Amino acid sequence: MSVSELVRSVSEACQQQVEGLHVLAISDSSEINLQAHVGRLNPNGLGVVGNNQDKGFFIHPTLVVNAETGLPLGLSTIQLWHREVAHLDKHQRRYPNLPIEQKESYKWLLSAERSEPCLQAGGVRQVTHVGDRESDLYEEWARVPSVHRHVLVRVCRDRRLWGTQQSLYERLSEQPCAGTYSVQVLADPRSGRTAREAWLAVRMTPVQIQRPKKVSAKEYPDQVPLSAVEAKEINPPQGQEPIHWRLLTTHAVTSLEQALQVIEWYRWRWRIEQLFAILKQTGLDLESTQLESVDAIERLTILALSVALRILQLLVSRDDPTVPAQVAFSPQEQQCLMHLAPSLQGRTQKQQNPHPSASLPWATWLIASGMETGTIPTCVYTVAHKGRRDFEQYY
Repeated sequence: MSVSELVRSVSEACQQQVEGLHVLAISDSSEINLQAHVGRLNPNGLGVVGNNQDKGFFIHPTLVVNAETGLPLGLSTIQLWHREVAHLDKHQRRYPNLPIEQKESYKWLLSAERSEPCLQAGGVRQVTHVGDRESDLYEEWARVPSVHRHVLVRVCRDRRLWGTQQSLYERLSEQPCAGTYSVQVLADPRSGRTAREAWLAVRMTPVQIQRPKKVSAKEYPDQVPLSAVEAKEINPPQGQEPIHWRLLTTHAVTSLEQALQVIEWYRWRWRIEQLFAILKQTGLDLESTQLESVDAIERLTILALSVALRILQLLVSRDDPTVPAQVAFSPQEQQCLMHLAPSLQGRTQKQQNPHPSASLPWATWLIASGMETGTIPTCVYTVAHKGRRDFEQYY
């Protein structure tokens, strides 16, 4: 199968999970660095990655998440691309003056555009496209939103506001604190961040951001009305960078409850970082592939993303008995699990599956039991640990 056919298959699987839901379409980019294998790789189609030296390519998937529960539902689209080995830098290309269609950042608009057929055919009720600071683009604010299509982005720059001398940051800073809430901060040795409970003050205000001068296309409006939300840590520990999020969204935010909901939606952007970690590190170790063809590695990447998604679904829902197994498993796979279930049950109460039949935690328990006993079913675990090897032997 070609890359486009594999992406279409992934999209069709996602389509089956979204009917009647409000979903978050979370997009982000990651590089597949193949520099360690460059001596044996076929150079055809091989570009450079983020440091403009190492060889590899980029991926930009869109992870669809239930906006009410945070449960990953599928991948609506996946983009892959290569940078030319001898490509010009941004200064040489006069990057700021290029139309968005000629910039790599066009990927954010393409994510929304290419996700639409999947989500619309699936009968989704509402979509909120979520991105990090790189996706804070005026073109996205102007082109993506509609009645049932929203955007939520972490602010990248202090934008000019329409009809005033104030900037976005100034406007937010002068707003009264609407309330506080606490979050558990995980340690990050790379940045020196310590684990702690952090208390954040929340502010919000309606704003109208002004069209930047460099965005000269006539089809863009002079201003776009949005809601701005700020969450800033109060009294961080000495030597620690305070948590400080500034968010812009097309959702109306007029209360603390709405502001906290927007913050929670943005926090669920972490799901796609978990997906990349499973793909490249803790789970599948994709960059250790022994394939020599870039085309085959690209196809492997799409398959591996599907497997990483399923593992993420199991991790997120392992303690939630309300999540049905059909979120992650096909009817045939569920039948297989049902068939194997009696042989995986132990004799004592502690060795019995404690989860409701046909729930996702029930399936996770069966897979774990199969791993322990050696009765490994043809399901997620088998695919995750053998799928790459089988693919590589075939190609």
